[in-house]
Amino acid sequence: MAVTVETLEKLERKITLSLPLAAIQTEVDNRLKKLARTVKMDGFRPGKVPMNVVAQRYGYSVHYEVLNDKVGEAFSQAANEAQLRVAGQPKITEKEGSPEGQVTFDAVFEVYPEVKIGDLASAEIEKVTAEVSDAAIQKTLDILRKQRRTFAQRAADAAAQDGDRVTVDFEGKIDGEPFAGGKSDDFQFLVGEGQMLKEFEDAVRGMKSGESKTFPLAFPADYHGKDVAGKTADFLVTVKKIEAAHLPEVNDALAKSLGVAEGTVAALNADIKKNLEREVKSRLVARNKQAVMDALVAKAELDLPKSIVQAEIDRMVEGARADLKQRGIKDADKAPIPGELFTAQAERRVRLGLVVAELVRGNNLQATPEQIKAHVDELAASYERPEDVKRWYFSDNRRMAEVEAVVIESNVTDFVLGKAKVSEKTISFDELMGQA
Repeated sequence: MAVTVETLEKLERKITLSLPLAAIQTEVDNRLKKLARTVKMDGFRPGKVPMNVVAQRYGYSVHYEVLNDKVGEAFSQAANEAQLRVAGQPKITEKEGSPEGQVTFDAVFEVYPEVKIGDLASAEIEKVTAEVSDAAIQKTLDILRKQRRTFAQRAADAAAQDGDRVTVDFEGKIDGEPFAGGKSDDFQFLVGEGQMLKEFEDAVRGMKSGESKTFPLAFPADYHGKDVAGKTADFLVTVKKIEAAHLPEVNDALAKSLGVAEGTVAALNADIKKNLEREVKSRLVARNKQAVMDALVAKAELDLPKSIVQAEIDRMVEGARADLKQRGIKDADKAPIPGELFTAQAERRVRLGLVVAELVRGNNLQATPEQIKAHVDELAASYERPEDVKRWYFSDNRRMAEVEAVVIESNVTDFVLGKAKVSEKTISFDELMGQA
């Protein structure tokens, strides 16, 4: 087999493969003979079909199959001999005017780039920390109480206020004409909790049971109902019932109802704090890891293989279609989603993946079995039956690969933080949780 390698541009290469026709034909004949022993055809007993009939029926497909196999083998051998790290699938085309007794192909492909990582000691990274405050525990407790609130009807002369549950009839019209979704009877919502548009809540707040009111409501331009988005409707609303919310007392009974084993307020607070600390730790790890990855990408120089970027774009488009399908969108698998929407994100993912892989290879940052086990133990610790969760992870190679990837990212994060100029910043619990 004669092999030549050309550099077309940055990462693009071309290998010319020449294969002897005799070797291809010999393999085709061998496969057809093997096929003739088992093939079933009308008018012939199994194993008794004449070779010329088998060749006529299956010759083209077998020849195509052998050619694919031989070219694939030749390409792999040539790439290995040239010590090329092939990125993506090669584009293989047959050349015209091959020498006598030969068939020649051009294989155009990309190789993985050389990754140059700059001096990490000059990288500046802000590492954030946060604490679980008493206020955060109280806020969580208030949410848990609100989830278990009960409602009791207010007095007839009571006005609706924030926190009340109101039952209303309403009808909206645009230019005097009703519209789809603009009418409802015995509709319930909680005042002041953003369940309705602000103008609607403002109109109902202060009304009493039995009262009616007409008011204008301007639908936002980005309102989900396209027929009314950006238009103003006149609504007639009638309040039929007002119910006040009653939150459960913070006592041992509440603790027991929330599944706290000890059944005490102190144990409930401790349980909330433990869960919040777990969430805070998870978010801090994610945020600081992101800061490290940003710094790492900024310090790296490399060319991106177009084929790998395109594969990532294709994967993201399919992911978007799967998300639409999960939401019940009809014909989601045929949705016209432009790949350009994901180009920048795909390029960043590929760049980061190549940089991280280079850092791992060059500094022995692979995940050890002990690290993987420790991470699974940590993941399982928050469940009632940790051993079942551990078995669930260890029984699936895909799940274990995901765990391994997380551990490797942690190793890279620790390695970079150990090299870079790190400044620590304490942020509030609310800011970390995205509530500030």
